[in-house]
Amino acid sequence: MDSQLGQFEIYNLKFENEQKITMTEYNLEKRTLDFSAKLIGFLKTCSKDQLTMALLTQCLRSGTSIGANYREANGASSRKDFLNKLYICKKEAKETLYWLELIGKTLNSETLTNQCDRYGWNQKNLY
Repeated sequence: MDSQLGQFEIYNLKFENEQKITMTEYNLEKRTLDFSAKLIGFLKTCSKDQLTMALLTQCLRSGTSIGANYREANGASSRKDFLNKLYICKKEAKETLYWLELIGKTLNSETLTNQCDRYGWNQKNLY
């Protein structure tokens, strides 16, 4: 990070000149990794045909990129870079929600609905 920035805090993240980021409340690296693992497990259970494979692939890409982009943000070279990468994480999360909703509507399966509920992936919990 730029040494002129000194110390500052954004969304419970503390920054110091040595690019060290300490979390005061949430462990988002672990949570995003756990989310990716659950998403992969969930997508494995979905029925696969030519149509749904495109949806599942898009969901997998956007869903797993949230954690990757968050980790990248932790190594940001500046405050602006960090905030930009966090914004990308937010966009990827919204895209993932879209794909999950579309998969739910397309496959319309009780098993799928139960799995979404088990992971807490319904519209109320995701917004």
